Amino acid sequence: MTSCDVAVIGAGIVGLAHAYAAAVRGKKVIVVDRDDRNNGASIRNFGFVTITGQAAGDCWTMARRARDIWEDVAKAAGIEIVQRGMLLAARSGHAETVIDAFLKTDMGAECRKLSTGEAQRIIPDLRPDATGLALYSPHEIRIESRDAVPRLAAFLQERLGVVFRWNTDVHAVEAPTVLTSGGTISAEAIIVCPGDDFTGLFADRLSSYGLTRCKLQMLRVSPDARARFGATLLSELSLARSAGYAGLAGMAGLTSQLNSEMPGQRDNDIHLIVAQSSDGSLVVGDSHHYARTPDPFGSAGIDALMLAELDRVVELPGREVIARWVGTYASAKGRWRLTDCPSDAVRVVVVTSGCGASTCFAIAEETLDDLFAIPVADHSAAAAHRV
Repeated sequence: MTSCDVAVIGAGIVGLAHAYAAAVRGKKVIVVDRDDRNNGASIRNFGFVTITGQAAGDCWTMARRARDIWEDVAKAAGIEIVQRGMLLAARSGHAETVIDAFLKTDMGAECRKLSTGEAQRIIPDLRPDATGLALYSPHEIRIESRDAVPRLAAFLQERLGVVFRWNTDVHAVEAPTVLTSGGTISAEAIIVCPGDDFTGLFADRLSSYGLTRCKLQMLRVSPDARARFGATLLSELSLARSAGYAGLAGMAGLTSQLNSEMPGQRDNDIHLIVAQSSDGSLVVGDSHHYARTPDPFGSAGIDALMLAELDRVVELPGREVIARWVGTYASAKGRWRLTDCPSDAVRVVVVTSGCGASTCFAIAEETLDDLFAIPVADHSAAAAHRV
């Protein structure tokens, strides 16, 4: 029997955030994961910590809080922040009406509308015919997920004393006991972060939430050597897709326009995100398809649709696709996250909207404060000291 204060099941970004939140409160933490390294949705995404465009309410609020924690963690763990800011390229007309309406909301604070010339100073290769204006946000940061998530796990182990049990299956959870393939763990609190695996632990409880999976396709593109992206780039497809702009003036007209002009992109729920890595390559995506058990195959046709939108917005002569991959994450209609409470000492936490990296640290604070009833003010000094 191994004992700890907090056992976290699942070492994706949501699980690691909970391990961090527990460790900076002085808790002894064990993280259990069935794989021998991070390999799922947490390293297959943009690493784009998104504020602007998140749904109004607690999702937007938590994204802002999580962004601040990311800044602290990145500095402490030696995680590079490879980009700052977001630029959403759009055309005048319906898109401009939506942007103007957004800038009048509380969520539009510190964001601004740019002219074509101003936008090109941030991303020089923007096509003027596709960028009559742009929405710029200073709030976003971007890390390279495939590097940052393993580095975060190493930081938790080496600096905060978190114990990792890789290659370990969890057979059953009944507080205070976690029965695993590597022995039994006794924990005061148990946090289950299953990602998109909702047929295992507490499957009977999770079935009531109508969970499914979202499959996405992504690309890595090698651009012309001179390409410079001073912010993560989005296109007006994101205006029509992101919950933070829903219901704004001009949205009905924009949606109708995009459905007419880009039926393939709209049918495959594509919105353009282009994030530049330190080596100059671009992470480009993504599409969205929903099924309880999505097929594992990528589609050349969907790749072509994403690249067509890339080429419409930015001019990259000689660009070349150098990698392709498919990812999945949990999804549930009408909710962006869920926390289930099988008992006083157990929480099941699932982000159901693809914003796990953007909100995970704030969700983790909420979970730990709930389990241990410790106000944030009481542990902030301890957190600063330990980090």
